[in-house]
Amino acid sequence: MGRSRGGLTSKIHALVDAEGRPVALRLTGGQVHDSLEAEALLETMEDGAILLADKGYDSNAIRSLAAERKAWANIPPRSNRKGTFTFSAWVYRQRNLVERFFNRLKQFRGIATRYDKNPLNFLAAIKLVACRIWCAG
Repeated sequence: MGRSRGGLTSKIHALVDAEGRPVALRLTGGQVHDSLEAEALLETMEDGAILLADKGYDSNAIRSLAAERKAWANIPPRSNRKGTFTFSAWVYRQRNLVERFFNRLKQFRGIATRYDKNPLNFLAAIKLVACRIWCAG
């Protein structure tokens, strides 16, 4: 659990496949920036995949890591970004698969309200729900 202005918080970082099923899950404190967990998540990404991420993941390090994995990083550039990158808004629409996964997680009350205060127990509960999502298809 991390500390932020709102109190004790946590973030779930997820990598999902083309069907919206979780491939990798990470849990961090609420104050941790999203891009810091990208390296750990991208290790499990298949070669030649398409990386769809929001503006929070727009960095040279993430783009080069995706290039090492022979993946195309379709990330919208930040407003203060210098240089141009190829970006397809049509492909980016598929990023809603991640949002759908998080909505499926929130259907489980224990996850949505975070009953577990121990981060390891909470991550275990998330992974159990992820297994159920995989089985349900």
